[in-house]
Amino acid sequence: MCRAEATKARILHAATEEFAAYGIAGARVDRIAKAASANKNLIYVYFCNKDGLFDAVFDAHLGRGLDLVPFTPDDLPDYAGRLFDYYQKHPEVLRLATWHRLERGTAVEQDPAAAEPARMGKLASLEAVRKDRGGTPGFAPATLLTLVLAIASAWSPTNAASMPATSVLASDPADCRSAIMEAVRRLL
Repeated sequence: MCRAEATKARILHAATEEFAAYGIAGARVDRIAKAASANKNLIYVYFCNKDGLFDAVFDAHLGRGLDLVPFTPDDLPDYAGRLFDYYQKHPEVLRLATWHRLERGTAVEQDPAAAEPARMGKLASLEAVRKDRGGTPGFAPATLLTLVLAIASAWSPTNAASMPATSVLASDPADCRSAIMEAVRRLL
């Protein structure tokens, strides 16, 4: 990795932590530069502005999440369980998505730059499974995907309806995962 790429990677790492903690408006370029051991001007050279840096962080994490949690339309309970596992290991992903929705005013699934192609692929896969099963009645693919994603993030700290971590999650994350998978099973 060349020096410029290493610096850019450090900036993205520091920016991930900053944006996850403070959002777009609350994040400070000075803190990001200091945490990355980088010149503040390089942030503007590489990313143009703070919004451009947030977009780079958001796209990197959204893309990574989509790649690391393969979509299995024929086994949605397992998919929801694997999403839960991913969110537990990478809480910054849901925090970034929440800040994106709060400050940009659009849902992650509606972001045309990164999420729309993946979302459309998932919807097409769900429709194909539905057709393979004889067009069984049930939720439309868009509704089903939305519900599965919401259930998978039920114990996220960004979910206002979630019980405090000390009540359920801290005692046994496996119980939470099992409940998520069972909820999706019953939804189907």
